[in-house]
Amino acid sequence: MSMNGNGTSAPDAADGRDVFDISIIGAGPTGLFAAFYAGLRGARVQVIDSLEEPGGALTAIYPEKYIYDVIGYPKILAKDFVAACMSQALRSDPTIRLKEEVTGLARAEDGVFVLTTSKGERYSKSVVICAGVGAFEPKRIEAPGVAEMEGRGVHYFAKRVEDFRDKEVVIVGGGDSAVDWAVTLEPVARKVTLIHRSKFRAHEATVQELERSTVDLHFPGCEVLEVHPSEEGRVHGVTFKNTAGEPQRVAAQDLIVAIGFVADLGPLKSWGFELQRNQIIVDKITMETNVPGVFAAGDIVAYPAKFKLIATGAAEAVTAVNHAVRFYDPSQRLDPGHSTTIMEKRAKEAAKEEAARVAAN
Repeated sequence: MSMNGNGTSAPDAADGRDVFDISIIGAGPTGLFAAFYAGLRGARVQVIDSLEEPGGALTAIYPEKYIYDVIGYPKILAKDFVAACMSQALRSDPTIRLKEEVTGLARAEDGVFVLTTSKGERYSKSVVICAGVGAFEPKRIEAPGVAEMEGRGVHYFAKRVEDFRDKEVVIVGGGDSAVDWAVTLEPVARKVTLIHRSKFRAHEATVQELERSTVDLHFPGCEVLEVHPSEEGRVHGVTFKNTAGEPQRVAAQDLIVAIGFVADLGPLKSWGFELQRNQIIVDKITMETNVPGVFAAGDIVAYPAKFKLIATGAAEAVTAVNHAVRFYDPSQRLDPGHSTTIMEKRAKEAAKEEAARVAAN
C-alpha cells in the first residue's frame, strides 16, 4: 500500500532523489499521529512499516480488545481506534508504505538520510522512529499439548471476539492483555477461566472490573500442566495446578496464552543508537536520539520517568516532529501554535491565493 502525499513528488534538484522532509518508521498510533502532526507543520511525510496493516500491536495482536487510556474515549475497540488514527493521519496526505521493512539508516555527505528498505532506498531530511517495541514474538508455555494444538484452539494472537462466542475459554496471564481479554469475553463466552502464577499487573480499574465479573479466577501459584485434545485434535480441556498445588481439570475449547512478548529491535540495534535494553535513549526535552536528525517517540524510547501509554506517545510525537522541523529548517518556529490557529492561517492563505488567481484571470 502506498499513498502519495503533499503533492506527488519533490525530487532533489541535483540528482532526482525523492527527498521527504520527515520519514516516520512505524505506523502504529504514535507513528500515525506523528504523520498527522507533521502535516500540520507543512512537512512532506512518508510512513514506513513492515506490517501489512497500520496500527502496530493493536492491529496485529488484539484488534477487537477494548482500550481505555486514550483521550476522548471512555473505551474503544483497538481496531476502531486505529481506524480513527488512520483517518486523522490521512488528512495530512502522507505517503504510507506498508509491508516494507527498513533495514538500514545512513546519512549521505549532503546531510540527507538514506533509508535502505526491503523495497529499495528512501530519502529524508529527518527521521522519527515510532517502532513500538520493535519486532515481537509471544512468550510460549511448554506444557504437553500446547505446541501440538497451536492454531487448533491454542492462541497467542487472539483477534476476533466472535471466535469465542458460547465457548469455554481458558486464559493464561495476569497483565493487561490477559485481563482485558477476560473482561471482554465474559459476556460473550459460555465460561471464562483465568489462570495466573502471580499477582495481576494490569491497570487497577480493569482488575477491579475482573474481580466483579463472573470470570473463574485461579491465582496465585497456578499454571497450566497439560492441554487435552478432542478426537478431532482440537483443545478439549486444560489441566492446571490450582492454588492448593493440586491438578485440576476444566473443560475448554480455546486456550489464550497472554503472558507477554519478547521484543527485538532487529536492524535498529546496528544504527548507532544509545540503547537501554530494547529501547532507544532520547533527550526527554527534544526526543532526539544520539544521532543528530533522528528522533523517536512511543514505546521504543527510554528516558527518566518514561510511561508507556498511547497518550504519552502522542505527546512525544509532537515534540519529536517540532524539533525535526527545526532540524531541517532552523528558520521555522519551534511552537507553531494551536491546530485551530494553524488551520485558520492556511485558510486565509488559500483565500488570498484564490483571490489572486481570480484577479489574474
